[in-house]
Amino acid sequence: MGCVHGKCCSKYPSSSDGDSGRHRERRPHINKHLLTQRSLEIVPVPSHNFTLQYSIFTQNGYYPDTLERENQDSFCIKTQIQGNPNVHFFGVFDGHGQYGAQCSNFVKDRLVEILSSDSTLLDDPLKAYTDAFLATNSELHDSEIDDTMSGTTAITVLVVGDTLYVANVGDSRAVIAVKDGNQILAEDLSHDQTPFREDEYERVKRCGARVLSVDQVEGLKDPNIQNWGDEESQGGDPPRLWVPNGMYPGTAFTRSVGDSTAEKIGVIAIPEISVVQLTPNHLFFVVASDGVFEFLPSQTVVNMAAGYLDIRDACAAIAGESYKLWLDHENRTDDITIIIVQLKGLSNLVAAATDSGVDYKPMIMRSVKGTFTSSVSVSETYGSVRSDLSDIQHSSQHSVSVNRSAAIVVPSPMHQRPLQLDVG
Repeated sequence: MGCVHGKCCSKYPSSSDGDSGRHRERRPHINKHLLTQRSLEIVPVPSHNFTLQYSIFTQNGYYPDTLERENQDSFCIKTQIQGNPNVHFFGVFDGHGQYGAQCSNFVKDRLVEILSSDSTLLDDPLKAYTDAFLATNSELHDSEIDDTMSGTTAITVLVVGDTLYVANVGDSRAVIAVKDGNQILAEDLSHDQTPFREDEYERVKRCGARVLSVDQVEGLKDPNIQNWGDEESQGGDPPRLWVPNGMYPGTAFTRSVGDSTAEKIGVIAIPEISVVQLTPNHLFFVVASDGVFEFLPSQTVVNMAAGYLDIRDACAAIAGESYKLWLDHENRTDDITIIIVQLKGLSNLVAAATDSGVDYKPMIMRSVKGTFTSSVSVSETYGSVRSDLSDIQHSSQHSVSVNRSAAIVVPSPMHQRPLQLDVG
């Protein structure tokens, strides 16, 4: 959702007649069809004999008052971290504020660089991940980019063999598709960090933040009623964070990288990290900015992705539907970025475990919230990641790190065929 003084200020334009502007008539516009990043890439995970097949799609938001506004979303895909063919990184960064594009591009570059240079990454991924976020945040503060009222959210997935480490700061999202009989279910790998969450609300309040909606700040609603419902039903005027004696910064998230002003009232760069052990029931995962999830629930996104054999078509269809829904509800759209990663050959995990005499276990998911604590030890849960992977021969790296405009080109119906479930 961003901040009031950034990309979302047009969501609540002031008007003399008191209209909040949330339901104004949609203006005609010209959508620039600049198709750029629709490649399909494949990278193996030789330690567990499966592959990752992925595609990316990004779309500029439509802002009627600033038609040439640049895309503040960016993304980064880096395969074979530290030269290891079993370690791969996927991230989406949703910038906000006047310098949001600069912030998201800075973070997308530095986060993976710092993570890659950490010699403890495979011994203790949780600590390395947290340290990388905090170091990136500190570097952004010290850079030439003005992040006093600008910053970026970050949703990232680190694949280490058959384990996913999902680190989230902000309100973008990662979700995984799980086969359950004849159904494909969506399981969130991250949880949006907003004042709708009671734990995050209480944390920022302790840091001195006022938590109010725009209508409350402007005196249109009682500021003493601290009840905003839930994010699904009350997303139009969400609770935001304000300094005690001012009408800024107005962030609708409680964690981000940058935002040095909001940092003083509890907006932190410490990620929440989920750990998932992959099983043959996992089909694909999606990493996307909140431009996708603002109006599309996780299950709908998974259903749409499963409806296409080619994930390039799935990315385009989801982005197109998101774009349409934004214009159905408002007179603008957010920037939209989506990565879909298919997990091919995970059935080999069971075969490998059986051959080795290991008792194969179903998915394990652990979530680390707030400050990193040594009580959660990856080595205790999964054994040493490094020892499992160190014997694999290193090969060349592949890196994609782009911030581009793309057109919404929805695939033709003939390509829309459901993903076939292997129930054998």
